[in-house]
Amino acid sequence: MSAGVSDPVIVGLDAGTSVIKAVAFDVNGRQLGVASRPNSFNTLPDGGAEQNMDRTFADAAAALKELGAVIDNLSQRILVLSVTGQGDGCWLIDKDGRPVHDGWLWLDARAVGPTRRLTQSPAMETIYAHTATGLNPCQMRTQLAFMKEAMPELLANAATAFHCKDWLYLRLTGERATDPTEGGYTFGNYRTRAYSDEVFEALDLSDLKHLMPPIVDGSTTAHRLTAEAANVSGLPEGLPVTLGYLDIMCSAMGAGLMDAAVQPGLSVLGSTGVHMRYVPNVDAVVLNEDRNGYTMPFPGAAYGQMQTNMAATLNIDWMLDIAIEILASEGVARTRADLLKGLDAKVLAARPGAALYHPYISFAGERGPFVEPDARASFTGLDQSAGWFDLVRATFEGLALAARDCYAVMGPIPSEVRLSGGAARSKALRAILSATLGRPLRTVAQAESGAAGAAMIAAVQQGLYPSIDACADAWVTPLLEEAEAPDETLTGIYDTLYERYVATRTALAPTWSDHAAARKSIHAAMGEGA
Repeated sequence: MSAGVSDPVIVGLDAGTSVIKAVAFDVNGRQLGVASRPNSFNTLPDGGAEQNMDRTFADAAAALKELGAVIDNLSQRILVLSVTGQGDGCWLIDKDGRPVHDGWLWLDARAVGPTRRLTQSPAMETIYAHTATGLNPCQMRTQLAFMKEAMPELLANAATAFHCKDWLYLRLTGERATDPTEGGYTFGNYRTRAYSDEVFEALDLSDLKHLMPPIVDGSTTAHRLTAEAANVSGLPEGLPVTLGYLDIMCSAMGAGLMDAAVQPGLSVLGSTGVHMRYVPNVDAVVLNEDRNGYTMPFPGAAYGQMQTNMAATLNIDWMLDIAIEILASEGVARTRADLLKGLDAKVLAARPGAALYHPYISFAGERGPFVEPDARASFTGLDQSAGWFDLVRATFEGLALAARDCYAVMGPIPSEVRLSGGAARSKALRAILSATLGRPLRTVAQAESGAAGAAMIAAVQQGLYPSIDACADAWVTPLLEEAEAPDETLTGIYDTLYERYVATRTALAPTWSDHAAARKSIHAAMGEGA
């Protein structure tokens, strides 16, 4: 329960892939309480990953209503609500604001064909020069290209193309809008932060430009909670609601990337891995030769550049699930939580470099620092001396080496890297990552950084702080933990291992498409989906 029953409250709503959370903060950034609902989605045999849009809003509204039971007198105390959510994907609605279909998620792999064709075409130069963002199958723009070719009936019934948070914003306020991050990196110009006709033309999607909602900056603009949304959420009708930036950008704000003096990096290691660098202004944006990664603005002059791994802790989950399956075959029941107890000590006691692991475990392949839907995970360098915990350590090392691989294409590794996400709790992973990057790591004592970032945007919009930088100074800087310096002995080992990592990745790449074709052939012969 919150301490003061009349102090004002700001609420951040964060609709993630696995959990939807409503988080309350006071105006100084202190977290007061959380309510959440589990999220779910459906995977399809053709590589699709879809989420029911109406259920998503119902769960979001339920989380907000439950927050009212956590925070005393919330409906009278709340100043503003801000919403963020999982990125990429494509959520189509018709002219009446109803879903055309279930929302397509960032996990959806059906747009491989358009992604390959566009990436290999001359149009890619125009797309990347304007958006400073590469193409991959999880994005709205490639998913729309796929729909245009394979499912034109969806587009014929569509009036607006949303991302997850945009859909929730519509249901909360009745307004069709997207934010400067997702509107920009899909179809915009990173310099102007507006849609670009050249990008639509290069993507051969000019005929779908009418589906794009206006770009609205939540740090300057708010709309009002509708009577219908008030009824299901328990919040007051007319409450100001701001559209937050994409969840990863909100997480970056809440986890310490907004630091103009240090200009740090930030790694968010959750189900996926995100590796970001702070960019002080548009002229400092770095474009790479491979035309990949993401570039997105913060409120104000700064930008975040990032490379994203399709899978981070999913690799650890996979290893743990194998152990659970083996134990279960012998009648021993264990959970992931059971196996995580004491795992750090066992990993740190295992041998560094006993095997080399490339962590491309996702069905969708990899997207950072290269885009390859057919990329798959692999252990190499094994011999009979490798034990189970050596392999688990190699998995941890693979995540760290993948992070370094991502930072390497964005310029020099920042002088300090902040760490967020579930894996930040692991002592072993922090030690391995710090040594692999050769940089001190610093975590932030903010459990809900995504919701915090959304709330920070709302605080600026409400005039509580003059800028997002000033808000970060008040909300985030006091929560920075002591820096953890890298182990210099391990740094030397991982410098050598990183060279092997890149060389092996390069050597394996030509085999991935052959493996994909073989898998498809085998599945077809067995009558299974690919």
